[in-house]
Amino acid sequence: MQTKKIINDGNRAVDEMLEGILAAHPRHLKSVEGSPRSIVARDGPRQGKVGLVIGGGSGHEPSFLGFVGKGLADAAAIGNVFASPPPDPILECAKAVSGGAGVLFMYGNYAGDVMNFDMAAEMAAMDDIEVRTVLSTDDVASAPRDQRHKRRGVAGNFFIFKAAGAACDRMLSFDECERIAGKANDHTFTMGVALSPCSLPQTRRPNFEIGPDEMEIGMGIHGEPGIAREKLKTADEITNEMLDRILDEMAPARGDKVAVLVNSLGSTPLMELYIMNRRVKQRLDEIGVSIHASWVGNYCTSLEMAGASITLHRLDGELQTMLDHPCDCAMFRAG
Repeated sequence: MQTKKIINDGNRAVDEMLEGILAAHPRHLKSVEGSPRSIVARDGPRQGKVGLVIGGGSGHEPSFLGFVGKGLADAAAIGNVFASPPPDPILECAKAVSGGAGVLFMYGNYAGDVMNFDMAAEMAAMDDIEVRTVLSTDDVASAPRDQRHKRRGVAGNFFIFKAAGAACDRMLSFDECERIAGKANDHTFTMGVALSPCSLPQTRRPNFEIGPDEMEIGMGIHGEPGIAREKLKTADEITNEMLDRILDEMAPARGDKVAVLVNSLGSTPLMELYIMNRRVKQRLDEIGVSIHASWVGNYCTSLEMAGASITLHRLDGELQTMLDHPCDCAMFRAG
């Protein structure tokens, strides 16, 4: 049975979405002429500043479009649903934001994205634009601890992009921007849970099957298999199971400080997210870890998938400064 969606044509959904986003946020966003999948901040790119280009597949809104603006990403290259953008729009983003100080590429660690962003970097080099890349690998469930370089980038992009964007906006050197981006990634840990599938606009059919009384811990944002399929539990039990895995790896000490993101995968309502956030705070209070800032809502979705993720971003003085640095994007503001 096909799912219901408010769309015109599944094959046009991404382009029509982009038209709507540009119409809604003309103060923040524009597209590169001749390259409608290259979305650039109206305020941000400037001479002498390291340019920050992010990007990935559609279907995760407000990632990646929502994080383009002053103080965060300078541009985002947009792919089809759950698919990497091709090299050309990535290259156009790099050209649009290059201020002579280098361009930093940041995106989730997926094979298609790596291949296409690397190709774009090679093409940019032919235009004398130096590009460096920092991958996000915050998904604790997607590979063992000793293989973190193989992990996927998921909702933790929120904090990782934020730190990198602040470093770039503060006109730090290319080396420093790259270092801070990598450090932010190393300090970010995410775990998700899925309760129901999503469906692509082109097919309108569920992209995986799960029982009415089941949940899957660790499922990826494209429906990649998780680490355990279990009977549905209470909100506190689910939150505990996710936090146990995050805290085991992060190994925080009493007195540490974190930022928290409780993220909907698409259809999970705020009521349920806030119930989970309540338990996150209880658990962190129990171990003496303080919360510097929290965000609850839709930040990295998977179309209409039911489920949620929890991200902890371990702060030191430098990362807290980057987190608190002002930014003004189409769908996100801070400071």
